[in-house]
Amino acid sequence: MPLHPQAEAYLKLFQTDLGVPLSTLTPDMVAELRTLDAFAEQRGPIIPLPVVRDDVVAGVPVRVYRPEEGDRPLPVIVYFHGGGWVFGSVERNDALGRDLAVRNGAVVVSVDYRLAPHHPFPAAADDAWSVVQDVFGRPGAYGADPGRVAVSGDSAGGNLAAVVAWQARDAGLALAHQLLVYPVADVAMDTESYRAYATGFGLGADEMAWFVAQYGGDPADPRLAPARLADKSGLAPATVIVAECDPLCDEGEAYAAQLAAAGVPVEVRRYEGAIHGFFGLPGFFDQATEAREYAAARLAEAFR
Repeated sequence: MPLHPQAEAYLKLFQTDLGVPLSTLTPDMVAELRTLDAFAEQRGPIIPLPVVRDDVVAGVPVRVYRPEEGDRPLPVIVYFHGGGWVFGSVERNDALGRDLAVRNGAVVVSVDYRLAPHHPFPAAADDAWSVVQDVFGRPGAYGADPGRVAVSGDSAGGNLAAVVAWQARDAGLALAHQLLVYPVADVAMDTESYRAYATGFGLGADEMAWFVAQYGGDPADPRLAPARLADKSGLAPATVIVAECDPLCDEGEAYAAQLAAAGVPVEVRRYEGAIHGFFGLPGFFDQATEAREYAAARLAEAFR
């Protein structure tokens, strides 16, 4: 499939997300770039909600969104933002957090996990797991129904969601669903989609290698590469969303196939002609809204 026309138009404006070679960045420059967001207006409207509050739980900053007044227990989505474990924040993903809360009728707990290179592996994974444990341990503090907890994330956040899904299984915590949006499932970077979309499609293979280098960790460790988990049986049912013109496409689909082979109910959907990052930019991509509607339908089924 050729590039979607909206993806083609986007790439004419933004050949890379940051516009600078990542290899030239020092840790201090990385910290400065985190405060910038060239795509703020394209991330969607800031939907007013009755409850939006910042908190610190288990030492980790979070932002909690609730789509209705009162204390009726609602399903909850623990959401992990993308950004290669280096960039991204709760603030940058504020519009998406609000959208997920309204679209799913759920409490959304958006996690501001620690970022590399100042906080390398496994800091992000540890923070993600701490928050999920806290949601199960203190559901009343979130107005959450502990029987309807899902985890979700995009890109590096999808990686964290997949990691906490197996940690939850091993700890006896029953997740309702895991929604993985173009997740980093492995760090071998040797798939056909890595070769086909190495350059010229937004996220490049060299950029992805840089992100992995900043985060660190053993490529065989399932806390870094959930595809390397030996036993995937009994994991939470899953939805995997991938973009066709994305280096991460093949590993997302391969991870879904691994889950299915282990007996995990899973559905995978590929967005043809789409590029990495489309899910978070409804101002650029109609497919972002389509994917969010699909994800909401999958979560509604899980929460029932």
